[in-house]
Amino acid sequence: MTTIAAPPVTQRHAVTLPCGRRAPAVARHIAERWLNTADRPDRVADAVLIVSELVTNAVRHTHESCLLTLTVRGGQLDIAVADHSEELPDLHAWASAGEHGGFGMEIVRRLGAQVRVVPALGGKTVHVLLWLDTG
Repeated sequence: MTTIAAPPVTQRHAVTLPCGRRAPAVARHIAERWLNTADRPDRVADAVLIVSELVTNAVRHTHESCLLTLTVRGGQLDIAVADHSEELPDLHAWASAGEHGGFGMEIVRRLGAQVRVVPALGGKTVHVLLWLDTG
C-alpha cells in the first residue's frame, strides 16, 4: 500500500501599507504578530528584520503604498513586498563610505535567505525565501 503525503498547508497574510516613515514599524508589528499567531515562532526575529529591510526600501524608493505578503508553505516563509517603482534594486551593491544604508540585502543574505526580484508593469515585487526550522 502506497501512502501519499498530503500537500503542505499554505498560510498567507497580506496587508497594504501606506507610504510613510511609520510603515516599517507597522510592518514589523504585523509580521511578528501573524507569525506567532500562525504558530511559526521559529525564526520570527529574522523574518521581522527582513520585513523591516524590505519595507524600508519600498518607502525609501517610492512615494506610494506597498503590499506586504507573508506566505508559509511547508518549511519555508516567503516574504514579499510589492511596490510601485519599476527601478530594480542592485542586490549586490555595497554602500560607499559616508552613504546611509545599502547593507540591508547583505544582512538578508547572511540570514540564509534567498532573494529574487519579480519585475512588473508599474512596479516590482521583492521576494525573500527564508527556511523555517522544521524540527
